[in-house]
Amino acid sequence: MNTEASFGAARAVADLSNGSILATVEIAASPERVFQALASREIIDWWVRPGVFDTREWTADVRVGGRWRTSGIGRGRPYSLEGEFVEIDPPRKLVHTWHPVGSPDPPSVVSYLLEPAGSGTRLTLRHTGMTSRDASAANAMGWETSLARLAEKLTHADTSAG
Repeated sequence: MNTEASFGAARAVADLSNGSILATVEIAASPERVFQALASREIIDWWVRPGVFDTREWTADVRVGGRWRTSGIGRGRPYSLEGEFVEIDPPRKLVHTWHPVGSPDPPSVVSYLLEPAGSGTRLTLRHTGMTSRDASAANAMGWETSLARLAEKLTHADTSAG
């Protein structure tokens, strides 16, 4: 049963044996509003962990086949990620590849599924295709923190707008 109190409690689990992450969070905002935050420059406000990985730039051509790129500072060093949008079904689903710029590894895939949940949205994230156990574990922590920040940001925005 979903209650208002459960909004914002993000959980992420990494399956180190197959390089995948499953993360969920319930957000006190409509699927349309959550989708907007996933597919816009708002990513800078919620993605990754302040003081550990700070996202500073994000650009995207949000359409199937369109490219995205983000950069910032992570553990004192610059980082860049890029990918391609594979599936876009607003406000229900967004899928894109994920690739650290310059990495010899193949891209992994991130999918977001948004479902109405009470007065908000249940967001389920799957990140698959990571080739390293360390990357899987680190990304699970990052997704959990990022999704909790997304829920907090959108809840605060809804409260302050009301």
